[in-house]
Amino acid sequence: MKLYTSHRAPNPRRVRWVMAEKGIEDVDLIEIDIMAGEHRTPEYRARVGVSHLPALELDDGTAISESLAICRYLEALNPEPNLFGRDAREQAFVEMWTRRCEFYLANPIMFSVRHSHPALAALEATQLPQVAEYNRLTAERFMKTLDRRLADNPFIAGDRFTIADIVAVVGLDFARLVKYRPPEELTHLARWLAETRDRPAAKAGV
Repeated sequence: MKLYTSHRAPNPRRVRWVMAEKGIEDVDLIEIDIMAGEHRTPEYRARVGVSHLPALELDDGTAISESLAICRYLEALNPEPNLFGRDAREQAFVEMWTRRCEFYLANPIMFSVRHSHPALAALEATQLPQVAEYNRLTAERFMKTLDRRLADNPFIAGDRFTIADIVAVVGLDFARLVKYRPPEELTHLARWLAETRDRPAAKAGV
């Protein structure tokens, strides 16, 4: 299999992190230069179907895009350590928190960074400071929700590390491009973030 990835983008890092957690080493990493527009070439679109990263190309040529879809596929092939939930109840909680972290944290941070970092102007038709500010505030509102959640739970979805944690920390780490740090008063969020960043797989996913 081949993973089309970019170290400049946050979503491919989710997949690399999952691979590192699971010890998956038999996937070839193909670096795509998004700043040069390699993901928009006819060749890439023909291979993947869309100009999105990451994309996993199977041995038969089938391509899977969207980071969470790829992660679910890898989990099905490599069930341990489990990152998506072991039974119906846990799977529902992991899915709920993963979607929340993506919609209310990771995506707003991505838009905030893309509309405020000068080097990323090439990825937007027009950078809009007001879009960056609105999305930063949206993300910070959800950070408060996470801080309350993490006051009573070691990890976002409960008592163990899951894909929800990966989605959240990758989103927060992307904000470091603009030297952003979460509000200091969110102490439970800070504790969780430090512990999660210390995981060996977190470094492998960078």
